[in-house]
Amino acid sequence: MSFDAGILALPFYEPRHVERARQIESWCAEHSELWDDPADPDATGLRILRALGEHGWLAALDPAAGPAGLAAGDCRSLCLLREALAYADDLADFAFSIQALAATPIVRHGNEEQQRRYLAPMAKGTLCGAFAISEPEVGSDVAAIGLRAERVADGYVLNGKKAWIANGGIADLFCVIARTGEGPGALGLTAFLVPANTPGLTVGQRVPLIAPRSFAGLEFVDCHLPHDSVLGRPGGGFVIAMEVLERFRMTVGAAAIGFARRATDAALTHAKNRSMYGGRQFDLQLVKATFAEIEVELNAAALLVARAAWEADRGDPAAAKHSSIAKLYATEHAQHIVDACVQVFGAAGLVADSVPERLYRQIRSLRIYEGTSEVQKLIIAGSLGGRGRAK
Repeated sequence: MSFDAGILALPFYEPRHVERARQIESWCAEHSELWDDPADPDATGLRILRALGEHGWLAALDPAAGPAGLAAGDCRSLCLLREALAYADDLADFAFSIQALAATPIVRHGNEEQQRRYLAPMAKGTLCGAFAISEPEVGSDVAAIGLRAERVADGYVLNGKKAWIANGGIADLFCVIARTGEGPGALGLTAFLVPANTPGLTVGQRVPLIAPRSFAGLEFVDCHLPHDSVLGRPGGGFVIAMEVLERFRMTVGAAAIGFARRATDAALTHAKNRSMYGGRQFDLQLVKATFAEIEVELNAAALLVARAAWEADRGDPAAAKHSSIAKLYATEHAQHIVDACVQVFGAAGLVADSVPERLYRQIRSLRIYEGTSEVQKLIIAGSLGGRGRAK
């Protein structure tokens, strides 16, 4: 099962969330053929994206179509969808999450024309989006972005590179954070909407990751953009980037729970059916202790993600801190859980393309996405400035 029914029954969630969880769980079970052949992550990702759009799972990315409540404000639904999709398949979660990540800045900061032009096709899955922040020498330190966007009479000209861009090789539209120089550091960044076919924009080689996903670099050489490509206001790019990352960190934690729960279910089935020392592997005391620890960690992670999403949905000022807490705990402990499940499988867990082997490769990146674990610790520690008193 993708979800813990006891967690869903808590007051963090409303009946509509429980129903949505049941619906996505059923949908994943009925459409597993979408990700049966992950050899080409670009083609598989687009196939999944089209299906997600066709069946309405991206509908809330277009607020004009009606109040479905997903990227526009319902973080609890977003987390539940990611948890179920990650339980089902890595690329299913990846396709959904990157599309939502790319659309959210337009939902929250786009003008009427930008929303009209892009959100409807993104919600249908016919226009693939990407969010371009990272650079070859800039990862977590967003304020150090170096891609230049020079003002000219009729717009801006971009020169520089982006690296590690999710959906980089298949996206039709990039939300790009670049330096326009309204001020130093974080104050000099602006967000732009850049169609993939813009002259001067080149997609580099695909990045071969340990868990295949659609990643690529971007290069901008005298890439001319009109004034109306600015998303939000000039100089507001850092705020847009931080807001999106803060909202999506908790969803990375939700995906981690999905991976960890899938690994746990597989390992439990294995341990309860494997004969060992005259009984079942599961009956060994050390094996039972392993699953007890896993159960504690799964419950703690699910509760932290639920709280973070609930805080964000009600607009609590501390939501950013709780998003980092949820992301840090869930991803770090999901790594431990998947590793423990590989140990339960023993040599069978090392077989290429087996469930534990795939999850072992797939889980590692979640401790880096949307800010590394070390960055989350800095954010959490920084939120404690008003507590206690220095002597």
